[in-house]
Amino acid sequence: MTWRIVALVAVVVAAVGAMVVAVPLAVEVVGGRGLAVLEDVPGPESGPECPVDSRYVDEEPDGLRQDVLAAWRELRAAAERDGVLACVNDGKRSNAQQQREFDEAVEKFGTEELAAGYVLPPGKSNHVKGFAVDVQPWSAAEWVAEHGQAHGWCRRYDNEYWHFEYDPDYRTGCPEMLPDATS
Repeated sequence: MTWRIVALVAVVVAAVGAMVVAVPLAVEVVGGRGLAVLEDVPGPESGPECPVDSRYVDEEPDGLRQDVLAAWRELRAAAERDGVLACVNDGKRSNAQQQREFDEAVEKFGTEELAAGYVLPPGKSNHVKGFAVDVQPWSAAEWVAEHGQAHGWCRRYDNEYWHFEYDPDYRTGCPEMLPDATS
């Protein structure tokens, strides 16, 4: 009887393990370690200079959800085929990184309300959730605004020409643009 229980437990553990591994994550699953909370997975703090505009960086899109990363690579390749280099000036952020960005914006704009028009607190930012990128330079953001929908990318805020979010459903149409991130 004991060997049957052990065999049943082994089958259940194997099945649960297979389901966990099948979930797309922004981090590698390592046996014996707990899964990371996506909101706590940091993105790059910076990156190399954007080759077409030195005012911006082109950070690696590390930390984005796997489906978003694949969609970003597809979008960037399509832009390059059209002669446009799209740089990720800002991609995935952890809760801590987002809080720093928000605190800096509060210092710059004077109030949390004004700052939130450009940088949301961690619990509200889609950068933290791993499906938003800020595209630079302006010419690349303009290209993404025009062609991104075919790849699942839409500009979301009227006051941020650089901010795009991914959703596979956007391929059939972008949602109405919001005035700003607080809307």
